[in-house]
Amino acid sequence: MNFFIFASTLILGCFVAISITRDKNKQENIDQNFWNKEYKSNFVRKKSLENLNYISIPEEILTLQPLQPTSQILSYLQDLKDMSSLKIVNLTGISNTDLKLTYGTANITPLSEYDAHYTQMVTILHKLAEKLAESDDKKNAILVLEYAISTGSDVSKSFYLLSELYTQVGTPEKIQTLIKQAEGIQSIMKNSILQHLHSVCSSC
Repeated sequence: MNFFIFASTLILGCFVAISITRDKNKQENIDQNFWNKEYKSNFVRKKSLENLNYISIPEEILTLQPLQPTSQILSYLQDLKDMSSLKIVNLTGISNTDLKLTYGTANITPLSEYDAHYTQMVTILHKLAEKLAESDDKKNAILVLEYAISTGSDVSKSFYLLSELYTQVGTPEKIQTLIKQAEGIQSIMKNSILQHLHSVCSSC
């Protein structure tokens, strides 16, 4: 019996050691591939950015007529108007290494700026929608959130608020569309957003 226990422990130990070694080698390969890719990206020549998917804030958002034009709502609308002249690109989920490989190392600064503009835009859109919803301006809040999400936003609160508004106005079936949009985002927030939407859409 003792020999059997010893043999079993020895086999288990060997199995664990092999698994650890395999995982370590796998991680080392991943790390090596990353650094090879990063090294290569630093020598890619500058390429044109004219074919990027630039985002233009639509007039219906910029000229929105809120039911209750509070100072905060008007401030957010002005922020969006000020942003409308900037170059805005959603680069969520794309690493700097991949950006350099695709567009050249020299373009990493403007690309980072365009992506920062995008993050700022969807943040403002969500805050605007929150204030519109608080003032019972559900129609405009839905309009703002639908636009934000259509651009590929991964702001989880925007998905949650829009699903809540859909339920409040009697159109919970539209949450199915939100689920499809969430399935397409490239973000670590994807799974948590989908989990929430499926939970509120269990009967829609």
